[in-house]
Amino acid sequence: MTGNEYQRLALRTASSNHPYDHILNGVMGLNGEAGECIDIVKKNMFQGHTLDIDKLIDELGDVLWYVAITADGIGVSLEDIMQHNMDKLRKRYPEGFDAERSIHREDNE
Repeated sequence: MTGNEYQRLALRTASSNHPYDHILNGVMGLNGEAGECIDIVKKNMFQGHTLDIDKLIDELGDVLWYVAITADGIGVSLEDIMQHNMDKLRKRYPEGFDAERSIHREDNE
């Protein structure tokens, strides 16, 4: 499945077709779902729980759903966002990740 196919299918379950609703619901949902992801890791690290990979996969899927509807709200596809991110990372780290380049990053990156 491509990013754009996923986005098209995700939008079938969005509760509104209004772009601004997608933006608001998307960014609010991202925060909630990211919190659920870190809670799974926190419980593993500090509370003795087994790392629940299946639950983390579920939550990451929810994160992706909210990214998809937020992207739609701003009029871009998931593949547009994926490409934009790779272009940014190639510029920032042309030879792959480099801690020195990360520490001394230009503000506009």
